[in-house]
Amino acid sequence: MKRFLSLLLTAALLLSLAGCGLLTISDSRTSAAAAVTASAAAPGDADFWVKYLDVGQADSALVCCGGKYLLIDGGNADDGSYVVSALTSLGVKRLDYVVNTHCDEDHCGGLAGVLAKFQAGRVFSSVTSYDTKAFSNFVKYARQQGRSIEIPTAGDTFALGTAKVTVLGPLKTYESNNNNSIVLRVTYGKTVFLFMGDAEHEAEDDLVDSGAALSATVLKVGHHGSDSSTGYVFLREVMPQYAVISVGADNTYGHPSADTLSRLRDAGVTVCRTDLQGTVTAVSDGRTVTVTTQKAVSAEAVNPTSATQTQYIGNVNTKVFHAPDCPKLPSEANRVYFDSYEDAVKAGYRPHSACVG
Repeated sequence: MKRFLSLLLTAALLLSLAGCGLLTISDSRTSAAAAVTASAAAPGDADFWVKYLDVGQADSALVCCGGKYLLIDGGNADDGSYVVSALTSLGVKRLDYVVNTHCDEDHCGGLAGVLAKFQAGRVFSSVTSYDTKAFSNFVKYARQQGRSIEIPTAGDTFALGTAKVTVLGPLKTYESNNNNSIVLRVTYGKTVFLFMGDAEHEAEDDLVDSGAALSATVLKVGHHGSDSSTGYVFLREVMPQYAVISVGADNTYGHPSADTLSRLRDAGVTVCRTDLQGTVTAVSDGRTVTVTTQKAVSAEAVNPTSATQTQYIGNVNTKVFHAPDCPKLPSEANRVYFDSYEDAVKAGYRPHSACVG
């Protein structure tokens, strides 16, 4: 009976990880937003793929290249068994790298269960100690394998099969755990995958100012789509064709923010959300990226145009319009408001290069 139930569980997980919403993304910076159709595509024999696991209001992603595996975060402690089952069903025997982007429980919690099951080659984290049970358990199981927790430095690189992983951040020590997130850029051929952890505007702006290579084909949106992340200036530098938001259904934080969704919509980015579409799979051949989702959901449901729109603020004297969070906003007496980018341009206003682009 136990074996029968185990087989049923494995079969159910395999079905859940199979995609059913397909979009294909080229690496052209000028291509239109990708269309969504029904498909049952899965990684199969692909050399490079990423699984953005549906761990609710948490983060966990598995990157595979040439049979080498990188796990980025492990969800909450309660997600550990799910992540282990997912990795087992995908044929993972050993993790070459484990990265805990930062010490919050929704990123490190499930890693204890993962490290109890899978041997890891190297284990990275933004810190080596943090006074929570979730983080302590993560460190405990890493040490039981004889692995020390390594803190990477911006500029570090390592190979994952034929893919290259570059550590972009954090660039300094911040007061916020979120801004201390390890930021990773994974390059495979001409395609790029950017993982932001929970990095917020301050860390994003520092990355932009540093001149770091931020352009990416697929962006794992920072902080579950919170309005505190994915700012206009940062998004202009990344210019992804596709964005994945790892977020829990009906969460109490209001993630993803309507303003964040609006910014992604204005940039012409195709969005996928784990709360609505389940596990998201991205497969690259080095030139194009094909993305499948566990559940087929309309683009309007994923990023509704009926959501509250971000207003742009124009300066009646200069005829320049700004993002609402721009530090160069005009005085109240000189402001005019527009409901969309297009409305501002039609009115004869030009975008402010620093905040709108």
